Amino acid sequence: MSFLQDPDWGECCEPILLSPTHPNAELIEIPGYTLVYCNGACPKIYRVYKGDSMLGLVFQHITYWTNEIDQKQYTQPLNAAVALDNSAVSMTNATPDIAA
Repeated sequence: MSFLQDPDWGECCEPILLSPTHPNAELIEIPGYTLVYCNGACPKIYRVYKGDSMLGLVFQHITYWTNEIDQKQYTQPLNAAVALDNSAVSMTNATPDIAA
């Protein structure tokens, strides 16, 4: 069977990566960002969205949050998301222009 085929799995399987608009998605709404649960228990892994764009991942540990960019410990998910956003913007701005 090809990986590109869409087999009929029946009722047994549910999508793992739900979109922020999916009615069964576990969301954390924080000012300017939406966190959507992906998987995990400790840490819980959330995808971070700003509007319709996914910025990356943040991780909820028992006593703190981290992100995939700087790996620092943050007390609030908002701080981890903002650091992720700022780092992603900095990385994008640092990308050299390719001459045609």
